[in-house]
Amino acid sequence: MWTGMKDYEKFRTFKERGEWVELQFMAEAASHGYHVLKPCGDSLEYDVAVEHGGDMIRVQVKSSSVRNGTGYFCQFRRNWLVEEPYSINELDIFATYVIPEKIWYLIPAAVLLTPPRKVGITVCPMTALRKNRYRYEQYREAWDLLGKTRCELIAQGKAHAAYIRSLQKGTSTKKRRRHPSGALSDQAMTSHAQSRSDWRRSEHNPR
Repeated sequence: MWTGMKDYEKFRTFKERGEWVELQFMAEAASHGYHVLKPCGDSLEYDVAVEHGGDMIRVQVKSSSVRNGTGYFCQFRRNWLVEEPYSINELDIFATYVIPEKIWYLIPAAVLLTPPRKVGITVCPMTALRKNRYRYEQYREAWDLLGKTRCELIAQGKAHAAYIRSLQKGTSTKKRRRHPSGALSDQAMTSHAQSRSDWRRSEHNPR
């Protein structure tokens, strides 16, 4: 029945796809030697837990099949009906699966949840448009992070978030120098419009 269909086209709903992605993560984590736990029900803020050495890492599993021209756009929000963001008190790692490329990104939650929060990023670059555009490649297939403690993940995440802010601050300063009036350049306006268009084209459910 599914002959010739892509993996992310085989499901009737995004919930079905999300359940399939969770199983993919659990199998992959187990293949790396981790003990994987699945909570009963879906009332918790994390999908899967990984136990090691008496510690437990809480993982929220996401996925993407949306190309945005330069990579794949991934969202990190609960869903379109819930405005409240995730908290680092609720989970430790985001694991997002780029389905067409069969690539995992394991990103410490503190990287994305440390203010200013990031609800959408681009990963798995197809074309590098400018320096420092892809700031999350160090988390590609970063399965070793599942073996860290929560404190280590928070410290690493906050350090990387601070680094990203410094890059953004430098970019903002350069833009102000180029445009003293505060007006956006044609290129910046085009990029902004493209980003908004990509957001609207992304899946109805961010998982």
